[in-house]
Amino acid sequence: MARMGLGPEWSCLFANDNDPKKAASYARNWGDSEFRLADVAELTTAHLPRVADLAWASFPCQDLSLAGSGAGLSGERSGTFWPFWNLMKSLRAENRAPSIIVLENVSGALTSHGGEDFTTIGAAIAETGYRFGALVIDAVHFVPQSRPRLFIIAARDDRAIPEELTSTVPDERWRTRALIEAYRRLPRWMQDNWLWWRLPSPPRRLKVLADLVEENPRGVHWHSLEETRKLLDMMSPVNLAKVEAAKRIGRRMVGTIYKRTRPDAKGGNPLRWRCRMPPHALGRLEPADDHDR
Repeated sequence: MARMGLGPEWSCLFANDNDPKKAASYARNWGDSEFRLADVAELTTAHLPRVADLAWASFPCQDLSLAGSGAGLSGERSGTFWPFWNLMKSLRAENRAPSIIVLENVSGALTSHGGEDFTTIGAAIAETGYRFGALVIDAVHFVPQSRPRLFIIAARDDRAIPEELTSTVPDERWRTRALIEAYRRLPRWMQDNWLWWRLPSPPRRLKVLADLVEENPRGVHWHSLEETRKLLDMMSPVNLAKVEAAKRIGRRMVGTIYKRTRPDAKGGNPLRWRCRMPPHALGRLEPADDHDR
């Protein structure tokens, strides 16, 4: 998806994932000449050709997510950050370090282990000779889906950064309270390496989810009354109220439901269904959560 988003002006030198399904999708779109199906821990700099302008990585989020186990960067999945970063350090030693590195993950990475995981990532970046900053970008600015994600963008410290790309203060469109607090927790020497990135304003989104859903879809298997009741029974009163408000509109309404788990006071991790409905069903715009769903 990163390659697709970068567009045709970029050429890919190397791509990697350990999921056969993702490998098949990549090959179908772009071929597999530069793709390597393997665990990132199995890679060495010998696999990475030439000198890249950009390295982009999205390591697994489960151990950093609020819905996860809380293992953080020491977890088996999110801990794959370390073999990736070892590659970046080795490239630096070979004078082949990319000018820009982007790390994408859930917003929970800002608060995992009381913010220590984010500070650890920042220290690894700064100690390798990069300046860095972070943005929280919600997909709601571009598509009819709220999905906030954290992007840590690092620039090699010997590279000049165009003045229009940074600011002295955080841009309110791309920061959250959790991001500000994560920055304040950083030690002073890391704050001195921090960059408040400036992005252009997103275009005004004109479509809503209902515009993308067929009025009379074919081949759809609708839930039975029993299945629907089971979903409703797993909703909180707040979310049930959203459903009832949508029903009172008197016409077709399109919303979404999603699973959410959070540790409770009893030590459990109960599953709940939450729903999101369009603003006119509720009388206000629902704010996106700071954390991963």
